[in-house]
Amino acid sequence: MAETRPLVVLGGPIHPDAHALLETEARVVVTTEETEPAFLKVAAGADGILIRGKPGATASLMTACKKLRVVGRHGVGLDTVDIPAATKLGVAVVHAPGSNSQAVAEHALMLMLTCAKHTFEIDRLTKKGDWTARTSVHNVELGGRTLGIVGVGNVGRRVAKFAGALGMRVLGYDPYVDAEELRRRGVDPAPSLETMLPQCDVVTFHTPLTAETRGMLGAKNIALMKQGAIVVNTSRGGVQTEPELFEALTRGTLAAAGLDVWEQEPTSMDNPILNLPNVVCSAHVAGVTREAHRVAGMQVAGEMLRVLRGERPDVLVNPDVWSRLGQR
Repeated sequence: MAETRPLVVLGGPIHPDAHALLETEARVVVTTEETEPAFLKVAAGADGILIRGKPGATASLMTACKKLRVVGRHGVGLDTVDIPAATKLGVAVVHAPGSNSQAVAEHALMLMLTCAKHTFEIDRLTKKGDWTARTSVHNVELGGRTLGIVGVGNVGRRVAKFAGALGMRVLGYDPYVDAEELRRRGVDPAPSLETMLPQCDVVTFHTPLTAETRGMLGAKNIALMKQGAIVVNTSRGGVQTEPELFEALTRGTLAAAGLDVWEQEPTSMDNPILNLPNVVCSAHVAGVTREAHRVAGMQVAGEMLRVLRGERPDVLVNPDVWSRLGQR
């Protein structure tokens, strides 16, 4: 007898528990192909595809998958999924919002503290037997200073809580959240980015990549910041303009930066920011913890199965598609 269960193709391995969950109701195939033509050789007959890295869910890829009903994004960000194209094609898009919020918030706090305490420089000196850091390294305390959070969603509100515990004054800018809700999330609302930035000793970015946020951490907004401010970006690399950020860091306009994301990933080893002693770097790993990996996998697997069963998912990115999808 022919297999009747739907086919789900995973663009990379997921947590074993999530994989097992999918297999209770679907045939599951894992591929590590990163080019669209190679991916399509595996996924052309798929009812669902789960996007992890490359390739993204482009219009051409989804069009070529004639049976496709659902695209899952393993994680939070949706910049690798062409949502308008999915909606036009009648394909539901689901993801795992909040699944890595704690992980990213902790990473952002780590970057702030590492910048403020010159952790790597002190570590290097101490391991050489050099105890001059007591006089040569000028650490600062975050307590009593002002943190500005750009984007006060699931991650931003957690960062606000951490910062409050350190004794920081916390401001928040988020044009999609009203002032009263921002207060409930633990920040003093800023009416605009332009009014918030000059007040901040540290600025941390927790926004999706949109036309509005692209290049937000660039020369124009850096010029509004305090001399010697620290910046942290764990959101998306396109939020920063790296040549302008490099100039601010080399001229001393900014004291330091903690960067987990890059305009191009992997970033080139020729990127001059990598050689700056006042920059702490990581390779887009803020949300990558054992706990977050399982939560993201279980959440998106459950959502995909709901769609494949004909049930409306709890988190549907493109709700306009459901009336058409439910009639298939």
